Amino acid sequence: MAVEEEGLRVFQSVKIKIGEAKNIPPYPGPNKMRDCYCTVNLDQEEVFRTKTIEKSLCPFYGEDFYCEIPRTFRHLSFYIFDRDVFRRDSSIGKVAVKKEDLQKYHGKDHWFPLQPVCADSEVQGKVHLELRLSEVITDSGVVCHKLATRVLECQDLPIVNGQCDPYAAVSLLGLSRSEAKKTKVKRKNNNPQFDEVFFFEVTKPLSYTKRQFDVEEDDVDKLALKVDLWTASNLKFGDEFLGEVRVPLRVLGQSGVHDAWYFLQPRDNSNKSVKADELGSLRLNIVYTEDHVFPTEHYNPLRDLLLQSAHFEPVSASAAHILGEVCREKQEAAVPLVRLFLHYGKIVPFLSAIAHAEISRTQDPNTIFRGNSLTSKCIDETMKLAGMHYLRVTLKPIIDEICTDHKPCEIDPVKLKESENLDTNRENLRQYVDRIFNVITSSGVSCPTVMCDIFFSLRESASSRFQVDPDVRYTAVSSFIFLRFFAPAILSPNLFHLRPHHPDPCTSRTLTLISKTIQTLGSLAKSKSANFKESYMAAFYDYFNEQKYADAVKNFLDLISSSARWDQKSIETPIMLKEGFMIKRAQGRNRFGLKNFKKRWFRLTNHEFTYHKTKGNAKGEGALCSIPIENILAVERLEEESFKMKNMFQVIQPERALYIQANNCVEARDWIDILTKVSQCNRKRLSTYHPSAFLNGHWLCCKLSADTAPGCTPCTGGLPANIQLDVDGDRETERIYSLYSTYMAKLVKMQEACGSKSVYDGPEQEEYSTFVIDDPQETYKTLRLVISAVQTLEQQHMQYKRDKFRKTKYGSQEHPIGDQSFQCYIRQQSESSTYSI
Repeated sequence: MAVEEEGLRVFQSVKIKIGEAKNIPPYPGPNKMRDCYCTVNLDQEEVFRTKTIEKSLCPFYGEDFYCEIPRTFRHLSFYIFDRDVFRRDSSIGKVAVKKEDLQKYHGKDHWFPLQPVCADSEVQGKVHLELRLSEVITDSGVVCHKLATRVLECQDLPIVNGQCDPYAAVSLLGLSRSEAKKTKVKRKNNNPQFDEVFFFEVTKPLSYTKRQFDVEEDDVDKLALKVDLWTASNLKFGDEFLGEVRVPLRVLGQSGVHDAWYFLQPRDNSNKSVKADELGSLRLNIVYTEDHVFPTEHYNPLRDLLLQSAHFEPVSASAAHILGEVCREKQEAAVPLVRLFLHYGKIVPFLSAIAHAEISRTQDPNTIFRGNSLTSKCIDETMKLAGMHYLRVTLKPIIDEICTDHKPCEIDPVKLKESENLDTNRENLRQYVDRIFNVITSSGVSCPTVMCDIFFSLRESASSRFQVDPDVRYTAVSSFIFLRFFAPAILSPNLFHLRPHHPDPCTSRTLTLISKTIQTLGSLAKSKSANFKESYMAAFYDYFNEQKYADAVKNFLDLISSSARWDQKSIETPIMLKEGFMIKRAQGRNRFGLKNFKKRWFRLTNHEFTYHKTKGNAKGEGALCSIPIENILAVERLEEESFKMKNMFQVIQPERALYIQANNCVEARDWIDILTKVSQCNRKRLSTYHPSAFLNGHWLCCKLSADTAPGCTPCTGGLPANIQLDVDGDRETERIYSLYSTYMAKLVKMQEACGSKSVYDGPEQEEYSTFVIDDPQETYKTLRLVISAVQTLEQQHMQYKRDKFRKTKYGSQEHPIGDQSFQCYIRQQSESSTYSI
């Protein structure tokens, strides 16, 4: 979800690898071990949780998490919890990275020391204050100066233990001043409107005749206003601290008036100190991206240049291929390029062109597509995007069974447990391999059309290049579909969204053995048993040394690399798209029934949207409610004021709306996106909707009393009907621009290499040898156009930053005081000698 800023859209996303923790303090008891899990939080809102690693003080998680960030945030935090089945889970420590510091750790593995978790430091939200210093005439006729403090409102306060009943406590700090005054408590509201005024005496009464407005400078410098936010609690532990603000009165200046927003800050507990690594440490790899996307016309020159790559001669001189040449990692270039070409329907000709060029440079058919080239990375990325649902319908059922049943499959005699039997384990493993092999080789009709078209092109190019090798038509395709698609998905199902978490060590070992066998079966190698270094694997593979397996692989590869197109909609089997617990409000199907909120297990397939009493009930036949996809008329957010609940959305049906609360903002956005995509082609989709609920006989948004009244707000739309891919072409072009800008020095070096190759016929200079340049003149022309387009966009970004800096007020609602990232931003621009932003 993008944030709009004066015609420019800002996208935030984060990709996190949660590696492992080490040196967690032992449990204070006879059993020193702990059962730990890790959470990812945007400020205080949990958006992801790893699985629990039992009985370990150095838990290995090995989990990846990616999300689009749908709101502003100040900290990206990670908490390590110790699970307790009898009491509330206890926090061991945390890592909190400020938003402005995320770039320091971009894309690098880093060990972060765990810090103590204290309620006084767990703050989020902001408060709006207005201070006014004025002269007041007392009843005795003398003049004194009083400070009027107006607490207007707060936003984004945290919900503590499921509730937020906030109030503010205001006091004046000085040499002998400690009086405190409180606002009223605002029940069940984390965006409270207080609008209360408190008066404090600032100076001693002056003579009535001395009317001039003066306050001793030394006296004012010693005073500060303190505002504490609390949530009222009925528990014996007392009220919960939410955050504080301290405002020195010197901010009043000559005008005597100060109106500003402030970020809440943690309470100072300087007496609490923890030694480094006392609580252990956590290994993380964080990639935070912020894309500032202009309107589409800004990207026309660069986008047109990129899209011409599919038909450029030679393709090595095209803009897309040049991007792959200058990027440090081919994967960096592959991700935005594939998404851009998929979006504009040009992925097949582009991949065909770069694959044909790579095959032409390959001398040995046995090494075809074995390197991490731009071609292999782009095809990998295309399969991940276009083939995700293909994987789910093909592999997910049996992967789920393997992860649930925990059958012993270890066939290495050295690793065999005393209670296990080697023959039994081999039979268990053989059955799993057989079933997965059969489900893969019989799934050709389900292979996505775009993948079939790419495989057809690969087969034709490889057969033409190596005409004497009859098997190259198969190995060119199997090197992708088996080696880079099915085998990795079996090995790490969590990375392909087939499982929510990394498998446990025993299951992971089983999946490794299956993956190695399937990869070898699909490779069609001449001497397959020789492919295994381990003797036990070679012996196990004898089970599959039959011609029927090779024939099945060839038939499957022939089918998916044929030029015929298969209609994916012909698949009758329901495909599971998303499932999970959420809270729903009763729909009012019974006129006199209670409209309460209940936790339910939701399931979405390409056929229906259902909810069940528990997760276990979902495996049976009975659903408490089933909504056919064709009955979903719109899916929209529900305004928080409707039920005083965050992260709510509505699924609008012909007769009523189903109100649902997701667990966090990221999950709410994910559900809205997938429900919208899967129902996008419904004929009766609404064009307007009600953003608030129908309560107490009227719509809260437009006040109309008829529950059938047409919506008052246009529906959000524009999402593609293809549920496999939702690409923003402008955003991908912006990302490609960022890569070109990052590697501008290499673009210039490549220009020099073109000049060198054109002028000198001698040996190529070593510094230019890393570039693939088939036609120096054409490559130079493209480089000149790319650099020009990048420089134009760079100037537009600089102008936008200058304009934004001029218009932005520090202390506004968008940039409250205490916004370290904005202060850093101001400091950077004030130090810049090139331009001021």
